[in-house]
Amino acid sequence: MPGAGPHRQGLAVLLLVTVVWGTTFPAMKVLSGPFGALEIILLRFLIASVVLLPLLRGLSWAELRWGALIGGVLFCAFYLQVAGLARTSSNRNAFVTGLNVLMVPMLAYLMGQRMRWPVLLGAVLAVFGLGGMFYEQAPWSVGDTLTLAGAFVYAIYVLLFEFSAKAGTAPRPARLAVVQSLCMLLLSTLGFTVLESASWGSLWLRAQEHSASLLYLGLLASALMVWLQAWGQHRVRAVEAAIIFGLEPVFASLTALWWINETLGGRALLGGALIVAGVLFSQIKAAADPAGRALRKALPAGDSAHG
Repeated sequence: MPGAGPHRQGLAVLLLVTVVWGTTFPAMKVLSGPFGALEIILLRFLIASVVLLPLLRGLSWAELRWGALIGGVLFCAFYLQVAGLARTSSNRNAFVTGLNVLMVPMLAYLMGQRMRWPVLLGAVLAVFGLGGMFYEQAPWSVGDTLTLAGAFVYAIYVLLFEFSAKAGTAPRPARLAVVQSLCMLLLSTLGFTVLESASWGSLWLRAQEHSASLLYLGLLASALMVWLQAWGQHRVRAVEAAIIFGLEPVFASLTALWWINETLGGRALLGGALIVAGVLFSQIKAAADPAGRALRKALPAGDSAHG
């Protein structure tokens, strides 16, 4: 079936992105002690921008506009998530962030997009799973509220990728990735300069002490994964992508258990199983979905589709 191959490739790439991003929750939790939210974003995307900068050549005005818009939204989502992470646990932050699995299809529906029933039911299963994984008994906190706001903004970010893919001149994923990264760096640098009391010298000294974690976040989780996400989301509908991203808390929990010894109980494990079931169920007859085919036909071909 035409388009089925790129669609499956997009799903596989987004699953890889989700695995890697799941590992970033405990990594950033460790860094949230010595660094503030703006500092983490600044250092992470400084590294990513240096790596991605050569891809800026040949940037079009449309790619600059889309990249700046998507990058600005991503910055807001990222800042809220990291600020929330400093005030709650790694697992809890990941589970609340995962609620964008429900927010994406609901926002898409409000904007008039037709939803397949397996996708909607898959989203419901995933949300029940997130409820099961929300295992901690501590009361709702400011950190949870910040994280929930970040999840909502991230849902908007996911939808913007679908809109950019449908644009008359669809931006190339590699160019989107580098403009996003530069936007994150610019906004975090501005915020650090205006809002933070720490000096640049102090920031670099602390960065050297935690260079391994920062390099992991900057090179693998940011530079490579931001590009792969852009590539994958130009081949997959936003709702499908959101449900795949719903697996992120599962991988975050496994990494948190190994890295910082945050454990899961039986209810949380059942919740993880429901999330997996929701992801699998959402893909029933995905290739036969008319809206999905229409999106894939609208994708740019040749070099422009591969950045």
